[in-house]
Amino acid sequence: MKIREKATLGILASVLAFSSGILAPVPVWAAGAASQPAKRIQQVPFQAGPGIAVARTRAGLVQGYKRQGIYTYHGIPYAEAEERFQRAKPVKPWQGIRLAVEYGPIAQQEKGSFPTSNWVEPGRDFAMSNNSQNLNVWTPGIHDGKKRPVMVWLHGGGFSNGSSAESPAYDGENLSRRGDVVVVSVNHRLNVLGHLDLSQYGAKYKDSANVGITDLVDALHWVQDNIAEFGGDPRNVTLFGESGGGAKVLALMTTPEAKGLFRKGIVESGAVESMGPYFMPRQQSRRIAQLTLQNLGLAPAQVDQLETIPYDKLAQASDAALAQAGKEFDVPLWDHSGYGLSWEPIIDGSFLPTNPATDQGFAEAGRDIPLLIGSNRTEWSNFTLLLDLQHSQSDNIYSWNQQQIEAALDKKYGEQKEAVVREFLKAYPNKTRADALYIDTMIRQPILKVARHKVAQDGAPVYNYLFTWDSPVMGGSYMSYHTAEIPFVFHNIDKLEARIGDGADARKLQDQMSDAWIAFARTGKPAVPGGPEWKPFTRKQENVMIFDDQVRLADAPDYALLKLVDPGYQDSLPPIDR
Repeated sequence: MKIREKATLGILASVLAFSSGILAPVPVWAAGAASQPAKRIQQVPFQAGPGIAVARTRAGLVQGYKRQGIYTYHGIPYAEAEERFQRAKPVKPWQGIRLAVEYGPIAQQEKGSFPTSNWVEPGRDFAMSNNSQNLNVWTPGIHDGKKRPVMVWLHGGGFSNGSSAESPAYDGENLSRRGDVVVVSVNHRLNVLGHLDLSQYGAKYKDSANVGITDLVDALHWVQDNIAEFGGDPRNVTLFGESGGGAKVLALMTTPEAKGLFRKGIVESGAVESMGPYFMPRQQSRRIAQLTLQNLGLAPAQVDQLETIPYDKLAQASDAALAQAGKEFDVPLWDHSGYGLSWEPIIDGSFLPTNPATDQGFAEAGRDIPLLIGSNRTEWSNFTLLLDLQHSQSDNIYSWNQQQIEAALDKKYGEQKEAVVREFLKAYPNKTRADALYIDTMIRQPILKVARHKVAQDGAPVYNYLFTWDSPVMGGSYMSYHTAEIPFVFHNIDKLEARIGDGADARKLQDQMSDAWIAFARTGKPAVPGGPEWKPFTRKQENVMIFDDQVRLADAPDYALLKLVDPGYQDSLPPIDR
């Protein structure tokens, strides 16, 4: 992402889915009411020290710690990238036991990328390095012969920033305990160091455009080679990620090099029109490299100097190149704030042979991968409220009188006001007229595009969801914001009270969401006993599971609404059979 997007990432800790249908009556289920009760946490002392939580990897022994029955390891190296713009090499074996109790270095990025401090947690800061190929593991058992599902988390922040530990919501302990699963989170190269395409300057740089993704392939190889020691099943690996992390899942579903390294994919809010369904063509990526060299005053023959130029100087030059190339190619920014390009994978014809979304359907490498994909109701549409909580906490739709609400609806929708409100309330009958002021299309529509293209492939099944639960914190300003579902999936709402609160409805909903994600990782179907049957998203019935105070399945609930507020977009989608 560009420099001007850093404030966005700091607040939300990561950055960056149509025919009409009337909601028919469907069975509803109070979230969590019929779910399995949460396992009682065994109160055992925190254990750390000699001989405790020692596991063997192919490179050597690692020592973690054990808390309330979960073995935890931080910063285990899965590869080594000592040179910029080169594929990482295998880890050099070590002697003795390596401590794995502190998070490892993260990808180099501009300091403004880090989440800001807030009133319940300090901002997190980490060492940064090009050699950031390390991962974290949470597991209920080590070298016990069990074959638990493995869930590999890919962090958000686009392909520009973020880390495996930037948010407390990413902690895998509660998810591991609840589901008896092994959770892995991964650091990898980003931005200019992960995606500067120098291939036109010699064979040495033939892989430079996508080393941020080849790092992830290396991490998946580490999982295949080592996860059995941590009680995981290498034949049952699920990728899941949010925003940029979800787009990374799509990239890995596209590259043949990752085929067979994972079995299922989960994409949470992981697509905007220019990133997710599609990635960057080579013509654009090579122009960015040319402009970067020009901005640094380097001739093509001096390209090797990029390997030692200070990171901040390189980032400044390449960010300017992104902006200039975006203008030259008339590429709108993801947030429609102007023209420019963002760092992302490159369609190079070999490592990434196609876009995820193709004319025929979906990338061939992802044909047999079941996909769970969805987004949040408001996503970025309420972001201006979050930028000014001092004011918005007491001046928002929940504090306005009816006259103020109607005036705002008139201003936003004009003559279409009543039609929009009518379709909104059909889609979301538990919401209010005022809620219709916040409708996301920027992510919801591209998510639907990916889902339809995957269905058109006639391969593995697709499951679609909408997270529509609205946070009551700060006068309701947060709503169902971008990243809001993450603590529910990880069963970590206790770690995000400043944004989620700790109400009984939220606790029930985290049971349902976490259990659905666990079930999908275990079996490929997000089925939870006692809940509504989650039917696949198909050409004839585009089922959407709606996660709110009541969880329900609906067929194309918001398509008529999307047609009203974002006319024409559905014309770009594969047809449906109705």
